[in-house]
Amino acid sequence: MMKKPRGPIRPTARPLPVNRQIRAREVRVIAEDGEQLGTLLIAKALQVAQERELDLVMVSPNSVPPVCRLVDYGRFKYEQLKKDKKGRKAQKGLLREVRLRPKIEEHDLQDKIRKTRELLAEGNKVKITVRFRGREIVYPEFGWQVLKRVAEALKDDAVATSQPSKDARNIALTLAPLATTTTKKPQEANKNAETENSQGS
Repeated sequence: MMKKPRGPIRPTARPLPVNRQIRAREVRVIAEDGEQLGTLLIAKALQVAQERELDLVMVSPNSVPPVCRLVDYGRFKYEQLKKDKKGRKAQKGLLREVRLRPKIEEHDLQDKIRKTRELLAEGNKVKITVRFRGREIVYPEFGWQVLKRVAEALKDDAVATSQPSKDARNIALTLAPLATTTTKKPQEANKNAETENSQGS
């Protein structure tokens, strides 16, 4: 009787066929140490797995013939979960950008704030950029007001990593998740925005 996979196994979106779940007539088998055992009928491959007290896992179902490895399935799944977690962690901490207009509609602004909050919750830094077009640059106070509103709305979720920046057509503020840094709070960014606003008017 084929032994059951050992260790805790968490369900995945696309679980790999294991042991008698494999429907191929023959498979190419790779041993636990990487040795190529060649192409075997599925019955023979399962016999080899049973003799070695391991599981037969189909790791490349699209190959011809499909490729299987002899592994401890519980340990194999654990290692896969660690790799997936490491990959997801590596994607966090990216600098994302949310762009706004100085005369943005209220419902659009709320949508942008909600999106920014989601990005912060994922561990990303977010650069909030207010872009001016045409004669909008004549009224920079509208941009500072928008930036101030965003910082105020996210004061419980993020901190500003620096003072707001300004160039010819943009003003920007970079926020980081509150749990990952202890730098300047958005309230301070509000004060900076107010200062810039008063200087620009």
